Amino acid sequence: MTPFCGLTLEELKNWMGSQGEKPFRAVQAFDWVYKKGIRSFDEMSNMSKELKDLLSQAFIFPSIEKIRELHSEDGETIKFLWELSDHKRVESVLILSRDRRTVCISCQVGCPARCAFCASGKEGLLRNLSVGEIVEQVLHIDRYLAAKGERVCHLVFMGMGEPMENYDAVVKAIQIFNAPEAFHISQRRITVSTVGVVEGIRKLADEELKVNLVLSLHAPNQHIRKKIIPYARRYELQEILDAMEEYSCKTHRDITYEYTLIAGINDGIEHAKELAALLQGKQCTVNLIPYNPIPNLNLSRPSKERIETFRAILEEANITTTWRYTKGKDIAAACGQLALQKTEEAVAIFSQDVVGSSK
Repeated sequence: MTPFCGLTLEELKNWMGSQGEKPFRAVQAFDWVYKKGIRSFDEMSNMSKELKDLLSQAFIFPSIEKIRELHSEDGETIKFLWELSDHKRVESVLILSRDRRTVCISCQVGCPARCAFCASGKEGLLRNLSVGEIVEQVLHIDRYLAAKGERVCHLVFMGMGEPMENYDAVVKAIQIFNAPEAFHISQRRITVSTVGVVEGIRKLADEELKVNLVLSLHAPNQHIRKKIIPYARRYELQEILDAMEEYSCKTHRDITYEYTLIAGINDGIEHAKELAALLQGKQCTVNLIPYNPIPNLNLSRPSKERIETFRAILEEANITTTWRYTKGKDIAAACGQLALQKTEEAVAIFSQDVVGSSK
C-alpha cells in the first residue's frame, strides 16, 4: 500500500474520483492529517465509515513510528529515531533557534557517498525512503511543536542519505512541504544538500523550484576530495562546480559550499589558498564545519586557531564564509553524526526518555 503522506492533493482528488467521491473530500482528508493532527483515518468525523474504510484499505498512515527522542543539554537540539514498516531505522533532527524551527531530514536508509567523516554511510546504502517516509518525519515533528504553539518553518535535506540519489521522492516531498493544503513552507526555506550528483543538480535546475542548493565540497581539489568522499570518483570537481553555477544562474539562488575541516587532511594554509583560488569570483558562501567526532574513526577536529586562520584566508579573497556552530554533538545529532541504529544500539544511545533528558 502507498503511504498517505506520499500523495499530492491532486493525486488524492483523482483517487477520490475513482471511488465515486467528490474532490472536496480530498481537501478534507488533507486538513485532517496536516492541520488537525489525526492519528488514524477513523478520527475523520465528517467522513462516512465506508470512505474511512476505503482509505484504510488503500493507504498506510502512519508509515513510520517514533521509537525515541533525545534532547541535547543546551535544549537547542532534539534527535528523533524512527522505525519504518520494514523495521529499518533512520534519524532526523529538530534544531531550535531564536526565530527558527528547522528539521534536518533523512531521505535514505544509510548513504551511498560513504564520506570518511560521516557516520550515515558506514554501512552503505540500504534503501531509499518513500515520499511518505520523508514527509512524515516533518509531520510528526510539526505536531510535536504544535503542542507548544509552534510550527516547523525551515527544512534541510542534510540527514541520512544523498538526496539526488532519491531524486523523484525528494522533489515530490518538497512539493508537498510547499503545498498550502499541507505544510505551506516556502521553497526558499528548504535546502537540499548533495555531494555532487551532476545529473541531479542539472535536473533540479529545470524543476522551477526555488530551493537552496548546498554542495558538500570538503576539499580544494579532486585528489583530496576522492580520499574524503569515495563517491567523488564519479565526477570531476570542475564538472560539479559548473553544474552548481548552472543551478544558480537558472534559479537566481546563491549557492553554498560546505567544507568540513579535518585536522591534517584539508585544513592547512595551502588548502585554504587553493580553495580561495577555486571559488574566486563566484557568488557563493563557504560554510566551515569543524569535524564532529565519530566513534572508531581516526580523525580529529582542528584547533580554533587553525580554523580562524583558514577562514581569514578565504575572507581576504572576498569569499563570504560562515562558521557553523555545532549543535547536538552531545546526543550525536551534529553534522555527520546521524547513523544507522540497530535495536541494541538504539537502546543504548536513546537510553534517556523525553522526560529524563529534557531540561
